[in-house]
Amino acid sequence: MAITKTAKVEAEIEKVKAKITEFQGKLKELEHKKTEIENSEIVDIVRGMSIPLDELAMLLQSGKGGPLAAFTSGQVGQKSAPGKTADETEDGGE
Repeated sequence: MAITKTAKVEAEIEKVKAKITEFQGKLKELEHKKTEIENSEIVDIVRGMSIPLDELAMLLQSGKGGPLAAFTSGQVGQKSAPGKTADETEDGGE
């Protein structure tokens, strides 16, 4: 008995669904690995600062001043060009 066109399409659908499931698992695994690497990098940075644990906790809670102020205030990567505000830099210097 010949395989119908519908059966062929259904078989292809099942193959694609299996691949999607496989890739979703791989994506989740890679996202977890990325988070672990980021956490490790953060620990390395903090350990390199040689700040006592109690001072580090106060620094992170305050969010003001010190070497981690940019991280705790959300200002990382938002530097403005000399003589311009961050808003002017983001819209092309208008």
